[in-house]
Amino acid sequence: MSEPINQREQQILKTLVERYIQDGIPIGSKTLAEESALGLSSATIRTILADLEEAGYLASPHTSAGRIPTTSGYRFFVNSLLQVKPLESQEVDTLKTQLDPDLAMPSLLHSASSLLSSLTKLTGVVALPRRNRIELRQVEFLALSANRVLVILVLNDREVQNRVIYTDRIYTKSELQQAANYLNAHYAGKSMLTIRSELMKEIREDRNTMARLWQAALDVGHKAFAAEEGAKDYIIAGQNNLLNCAQREADLDRMRILFDAFTQKQEILNLLDQALEAEGIQIFIGRESGYQALDDCSIVTASYSVDGQLLGSLGVIGLTRMPYDRVISAVDMTAKLLSAALNQG
Repeated sequence: MSEPINQREQQILKTLVERYIQDGIPIGSKTLAEESALGLSSATIRTILADLEEAGYLASPHTSAGRIPTTSGYRFFVNSLLQVKPLESQEVDTLKTQLDPDLAMPSLLHSASSLLSSLTKLTGVVALPRRNRIELRQVEFLALSANRVLVILVLNDREVQNRVIYTDRIYTKSELQQAANYLNAHYAGKSMLTIRSELMKEIREDRNTMARLWQAALDVGHKAFAAEEGAKDYIIAGQNNLLNCAQREADLDRMRILFDAFTQKQEILNLLDQALEAEGIQIFIGRESGYQALDDCSIVTASYSVDGQLLGSLGVIGLTRMPYDRVISAVDMTAKLLSAALNQG
């Protein structure tokens, strides 16, 4: 754990972090002497920098006499020294316009991801609602040609999804109507995750004894709800912004590792899920994430909700030297306006 630091050390640390975020190169004592407004000599500042390094807030790259912030340095800066800048009124108006309550949920989530990327010039990511938070309101089946069936799902009182499934045999209009009636009577109001689990259990237990009607309901229902398994877990926008942030070959190497993490995605999802376990903005800096691929990155997240229920989360991913003052405002405002749009729909 890093040691406490006095006011003078805090001012030097604040100036160094801000300058490093801006320039991306190690900061020396001469630069800090010119910018810290403390009237200290370079020699005095070098002593302070050495103390901050010993305390764990700064590090000295091998190739330079300057210092860069450590994870502890960024954490102290974010928790104690940062002044968050509110978004410009024009930017808030853009968010309100693009997050139109009349849009369907998938469109709103795509817009939120793109807006986060556009506002921060980093990578915006929106986790889709967790499956245990997606509730079925109604299901309908419509026979198409051959053994194809159109499934119409109404979820969480707002979202309507259409998908085509392929059944093992051709079902009549009457059978599909009875199947829908059965599923609506038994599963309306339950989460999609619960429905899939219960359907699988019923199929295993009742396949040999159930009447033809229930077999149709379970067979068609199982295929309808299992179709969601292949859906994407989050929407991401602006990955190329990370490459624009990479000023050195070492940064590019880190970005390649991060892009692999996007592909694997479970690590990103785990962090986004943590936003659902706490109120407000969550910030994971460098190694705090617990995932090696994210050691040189920070993730700023917040949750979005419908009717007071936390539904999913969103955030911004970038190098640890991201402009936290602006990113925090962008994430916070986007989450609030997305929630407002979902609740008005």
